[in-house]
Amino acid sequence: MPKLWTDTVEQHRQAVREATLDATARLVAERGLTAVTMSAIAEQASIGRATLYKYFPDVEAVLLAWHERQVGGHLEELVRIRDRAAPDQRLEAVLTSYARLAGHRQHGTDLAALLHGGEHVARAHQQLTALITDLLADGAGAGRVRADVPPDELAGYCLHALSAAGDLPSPAAVGRLVAVTLAGLRPPGPATAGSRSAGGTAG
Repeated sequence: MPKLWTDTVEQHRQAVREATLDATARLVAERGLTAVTMSAIAEQASIGRATLYKYFPDVEAVLLAWHERQVGGHLEELVRIRDRAAPDQRLEAVLTSYARLAGHRQHGTDLAALLHGGEHVARAHQQLTALITDLLADGAGAGRVRADVPPDELAGYCLHALSAAGDLPSPAAVGRLVAVTLAGLRPPGPATAGSRSAGGTAG
């Protein structure tokens, strides 16, 4: 098969796939996960159902592909935020953005559990943990982050704490959660050490 024809076919396939996933994203935003059907996706993407079934066997496969693209896009956005921020502001910028993303996650359905349990989510979680661990190590080296706890443990603390953003009612509440999380990362100060000493004496 000529290369030009091969490239054209591949471009067409990619265009159909992207149109399908874009349509799925709109439907999920408008109707929720459980209301998305193959017929609705085909109509929203302006393609025939037969064409859609050539690319995806069922709606779950479409939703998994959409979710994988969404998760990857979120990770890429966090990397861009890190790269745009000043060195002393990178950690806060990334954690704030992560908390906001966590605040928009889907809840309450078996399908949502399936999406969040996919292998692509595990890979993205590993990459996210590495990203935050590196930022924490840099912060500890600069004296902005506590060094008495290993950076990978602090990364786990951050991710677990900020995952609660999905249950918060407002952006202001998410901001307060980020502030509390960041406070736990600061190096222990003399006052804290003094308080511990005083407590030990009193005991």
